[in-house]
Amino acid sequence: MLYLDQRHDPGRNAQLIEKYSYEKVNIDEALMETDRIFMEMLNKPAPLPIHTPSPSLTDMIKKTGARVASVLLSRASYKVPHGKTVINHAGKACPDWKSRLDDEYRNLEQEIEREVNVADFGAVGDGLTDNTEAFKKAIGKGRVKVYVPEGHYVTKGIRLPSWTIFSGSGKGKTVIKLSDKAAKGMRLVTNSHHWRGNHHIAVREMSLDWNVERLGKTRKTSAWGNHSSCLAYANVTYGWITNVEGINPGLHCFDITSTFYDYSGDGNRARRGSEYVWIDQCTGFGFGDDGITTHHSDNIFISNCHMCDPSGRAHQKGFSNSNGIEVDDGSRNVWLVNNSTSRCFGGVEIKAHHNSSAGNNVQIIGHLSVHDNRSYNFRHIGHHKNTEPDSKTAYNIRATNLVSIAPRYTDLYEGSTPRGMVVSAYRNVVVNQFTLIGDPYYDYKGQPVIAIQYKARNVCMNQVAIRDFHQAGTDIKIYGGKQHPDYVQLSNITIEDSAPKAIDIGKGAKHVSLLNLKACSRKGKHGVKAADPPERLESLTINGYETPLIIGSRPKKINKL
Repeated sequence: MLYLDQRHDPGRNAQLIEKYSYEKVNIDEALMETDRIFMEMLNKPAPLPIHTPSPSLTDMIKKTGARVASVLLSRASYKVPHGKTVINHAGKACPDWKSRLDDEYRNLEQEIEREVNVADFGAVGDGLTDNTEAFKKAIGKGRVKVYVPEGHYVTKGIRLPSWTIFSGSGKGKTVIKLSDKAAKGMRLVTNSHHWRGNHHIAVREMSLDWNVERLGKTRKTSAWGNHSSCLAYANVTYGWITNVEGINPGLHCFDITSTFYDYSGDGNRARRGSEYVWIDQCTGFGFGDDGITTHHSDNIFISNCHMCDPSGRAHQKGFSNSNGIEVDDGSRNVWLVNNSTSRCFGGVEIKAHHNSSAGNNVQIIGHLSVHDNRSYNFRHIGHHKNTEPDSKTAYNIRATNLVSIAPRYTDLYEGSTPRGMVVSAYRNVVVNQFTLIGDPYYDYKGQPVIAIQYKARNVCMNQVAIRDFHQAGTDIKIYGGKQHPDYVQLSNITIEDSAPKAIDIGKGAKHVSLLNLKACSRKGKHGVKAADPPERLESLTINGYETPLIIGSRPKKINKL
């Protein structure tokens, strides 16, 4: 079984994804197929909303307070173009606006007036000397390229102005460590003006050690908001983070965010978010919350990164929602390309808290999840049940060429059941070319591998291959009930010797289509089990199950469909 440790080279991710995918994927053709399905979905009539309850007096008071806060700190969320993916001259997928980011990096290089070495300002990389003042002097007011040679440099924190390149000699060679005297809320590296904002900042080729050991046995390692991270870009336009390692932060390794987080309600976003930021070839471990996270920011590109082994200490023990990569509250137009995660709560989580806008317009192109509790988790908390309001902002996810290997239970979040993917509350979700490989000896306690649930709508899963989840309950489960999903299409599904039930469709799930299923098992129970007749059933090849097809309580013959 594949194991990715903290030293894993994420430059190998594309090769590993190709190795473990069920079939060789032509990424250009796969992306065109994903886009075609996505556009067809957008052109369909919108499903009717599930009943939204009338607000209580308490809710109305809270909303009034949120409106007051939003005048100062928030702005109304509005729909933006969902963006395009292009294949560059090297055959790599990237957002169509990356060329703009490349032009701005050239502008950054042209604006540099000084190139300096921190050693010339008194910095000593002995792991003992406090270099805070030496860094300040070297950085000055910007328009500078600061080189940090090999060594371990202690500092109480570094703030970077606009027009700055901050560069080391490589991960593990140049190590910047937060001082034992630094407060819990200190960010190791951040931009200089969170309120006014900064632009054109690049951090490259170094390790950032937040030095969590200085806190001793303190359970909670983070302060509030966007504090306590290795590197935070808050209100930054045009930013780059390249080949940087985040080590043991109290909160996040890398946080691309706004001046303040915003919790004034679904439909609002914080003012002063970041925009046009590229994180590439970065790694991280030991994070108290998330490895890489985004908040209230637009046009973010995250590629060739690896995040693993969170501590979860930003949360109450046993309730650590610590994700490898998280597209969180108010984020829009985010691209994740050829990243990997391991032993996190969520490998990739696209979500929002109940009182914030959901991340939307997200594309995942190539991702490898190994031993995460929930490899891919899409949800808007507080908008799942029929007694909760429908999400206004949870929409538009395209995911192509994914791999999930052996999801696991975790002490991070006790009782959270392993899943290859969960889709809750989101609409317009396309997953294309998805390989899921279980551990045939692992006890999944009868749980489903893929779950589509909680008012999810307009969901298509195409070219999905699942195998070896012997002790799971169902390979793909579409939940029913009062908060049932609507408009779900499963197409070109291959299941080989996996869970006792291949497909389980709950009562009340609406407009479900199952097209071209190939399922084989040595001791399966049900091939397809549906409480109500699906809207479409076409081309089913089911072998080795006691009951290949059962609708309601009656078995059906496939050749009579």
